[in-house]
Amino acid sequence: MTPAQPKGQALPAVGNSPGGDGSAAGGMTPFDETYDQPDPRAYFRALGPWEYQTPHHAQSVFRHLLSTCGPSKDAAGPAAVLDICCSYGFNAALLNHHLTWNDLYAHYTSAHATGLSTTELIEWDREFYAAHRRPDAVRVVGLDAAPRAVAYARAVGLLDEAFAENLETAPAGPALRDAVRGTRLITLTGGASFLSPRTFQPLLDSVRGPVQVAAFVLRTGSYQAIADCLATYGLTTEKSVERTYPQRRFTGAREQQYAVTAVLAAGEDPRGKESDGYFHTALYLSRPAADAVRTP
Repeated sequence: MTPAQPKGQALPAVGNSPGGDGSAAGGMTPFDETYDQPDPRAYFRALGPWEYQTPHHAQSVFRHLLSTCGPSKDAAGPAAVLDICCSYGFNAALLNHHLTWNDLYAHYTSAHATGLSTTELIEWDREFYAAHRRPDAVRVVGLDAAPRAVAYARAVGLLDEAFAENLETAPAGPALRDAVRGTRLITLTGGASFLSPRTFQPLLDSVRGPVQVAAFVLRTGSYQAIADCLATYGLTTEKSVERTYPQRRFTGAREQQYAVTAVLAAGEDPRGKESDGYFHTALYLSRPAADAVRTP
C-alpha cells in the first residue's frame, strides 16, 4: 500500500498511540507495558495481532514532504527531521532504509530475534539497518518520554540524537534545543492526544528557518489546540480530505463503541472506517502560509 499524496483543506474548528490515549478509562485498550522495553520485540508481538500500521502510511508521505523542504542550516549538527514520540525509532527506520513496516514486523517476531538477548539484538540490528541504509538518508533526532526506547533507537543507529524528555512536564533541555535548530520537518505518528502546545513551543522557538509539521492524529480527538499554537509561528494547518488512514483493529466491542461515539462527537462520519472495525487517523500538515497557498 502506498498512500496517495494528500489533498488538503484549511483546518476547521473541528491522540494517538498504538494502544491507548493514556488509559483504558479513555475507552482504548492500553499497551503501556510495550512502550519502554529494552528493545521492540514485545511491541511487535503485542500490536501485530491488531494490525497496527500508522508508520506504514506515514513512510511515503514523510519522504515526499522531506523532498519539498529546503536544506537544513548548519547541516553538520542539527536535524533535518525531528520525530516526536519517536518510540524505538520506527519512523527513522522507514524513512532512511530500504525497508517496509512488514519487514520490521517480520524481523522482530522472527525465531532468530526471539532467541537473542537485548545486547545481541542490538548488534544484529546494527548490521541489519546498515545493510539496508538508503544513500539519501537524512539526519533524524528523536524525542520521547520513554528512556529505554530512545536508548535502543540510538544504540542501533536509527537516531542521530535521542532525547528522553517530557516537555509536557518539564522545559526542554539545552542539548535538545540545540539539536533541533536545523529541523525542516517535524513528524508525529503516535501520541498526539498526550501533547499540547507545551511540547511544540520550545521546539519551534529553537528551530531556525522554515519548518513543516506532519501529524497522523486519531479521529477520536482534536488537533485544534496544537494547530492554534502552530499558527502563532506562521504555520497554516491543513487536514487531508482525500482519505483517512487505518491505525489498528479494535480489540473488542468496547473499543469500537468508544471510537464511534468519539468520532461522532468530533463531527466526523464513522461509516466505512470505525464502523468497519478499525481506528483511523487523519493527516494534518502545517507549513508556512505561502507554501500552503502555492501548493494546496
